[in-house]
Amino acid sequence: MTQSIRWLQDEIADRMLQKLDIVKLEVKDVLVVPDFPGAHARCLTKRFPGLLFHSAPEVELSSFDLLKFRMARFWNSRLKFSSLISLEDYMKTGRINLPDNSVDLVFSVMFMQDLADPKHFLQECWRVLKEGGLLTLSYLGPDTAKELRAEDLAQKLSLKGLASPWDMHDMGDALLGERFSDPVMDMEFLNLDYESDALLLSDARALNLLAVESQNSTPFTQLPKKLTLEVVYGHAWALGKHLARAEDHVAYIDPNQIGRKTRSDSA
Repeated sequence: MTQSIRWLQDEIADRMLQKLDIVKLEVKDVLVVPDFPGAHARCLTKRFPGLLFHSAPEVELSSFDLLKFRMARFWNSRLKFSSLISLEDYMKTGRINLPDNSVDLVFSVMFMQDLADPKHFLQECWRVLKEGGLLTLSYLGPDTAKELRAEDLAQKLSLKGLASPWDMHDMGDALLGERFSDPVMDMEFLNLDYESDALLLSDARALNLLAVESQNSTPFTQLPKKLTLEVVYGHAWALGKHLARAEDHVAYIDPNQIGRKTRSDSA
């Protein structure tokens, strides 16, 4: 996403934080992916005193903006330097540069719709979460920009499909498939109204719905005056990370988990 849609990221992050109000969770380390300048950091530090940020800043930040951003997170982390995760490296290597079992909360805002392999991202979240940690996420669902999907209009606009057009049921199944527990999914439609075609096209491009080469100057006579966003929310727990794992209805148990009762134990 680009800065022109920052207000939307802030709004969705705020709604995610409201949904966290009913969740009982102690957080000392949080991974925010992607991270961006906004009120969410202040709200998280207020909710979880002593919080340490592990930030994955948006790729588009300049060197100067990245320095300002890192200093802001240094302040948010109560003057403790935290990890700076490269989203560009993640896109290349498929690995979040954090140790296993290192964070209590993964907070992911409007990210997964742009991933070609969201299941792998879930696997990485599972890996870096501590036992009892929480993944909370939001992303754009398949009915996003449905007004622009008429065949003739989509071709003229160079409209792109979402990399991961998952509805909330797909995501719930994927979370269970990647060993997360008790997934809770929710969805809402946001309707954005526009007075000009240029603004609509600008936001569509900022949301990665249009190809980069698509030009605002192209005249259209059939553009809608609104854009629908399907926003999917979800959270799930990393529980039982060290327990037996099941595959194809067969449980595989780590030998280290097997205890042997002796006579003295049963006496």
